[in-house]
Amino acid sequence: MIHPSTFLSRALLADAIFSGVSAVGLALGAGMLAPFLNLPEALLRETGLFLIAYTALVGWLASRSSVPKALVLLVIVGNAAWTLGSFALLFSGAVSPNLLGQLVTVAQAIATGVFAELQYVGLRRSDGVVTA
Repeated sequence: MIHPSTFLSRALLADAIFSGVSAVGLALGAGMLAPFLNLPEALLRETGLFLIAYTALVGWLASRSSVPKALVLLVIVGNAAWTLGSFALLFSGAVSPNLLGQLVTVAQAIATGVFAELQYVGLRRSDGVVTA
């Protein structure tokens, strides 16, 4: 367990807010968004459903006075993997988004990568191990 820096808590909270808004939009609006982005409705909806759970975890971490360092690292690594995976998806040929779909995918990938970096900086600024 560590005491998160204010910077880390705010980076986690910003991630939770961004992810929560995305979760609601994707989970509830997948059918409407799919034709505009030329992305599969199921991909959008399932991404939104995943983000609901992710938002709960990251929001919980943001609200704690001490957090498991391993969970924070998992969030950081997950965000970095999400960023790389988003670009890999675009280059894989598994989906064929239109220009708007490509721009949305790239924008969210960049935002997620920025969250990973901010969280890493916040983790480095956090206090050491909490003792019982």
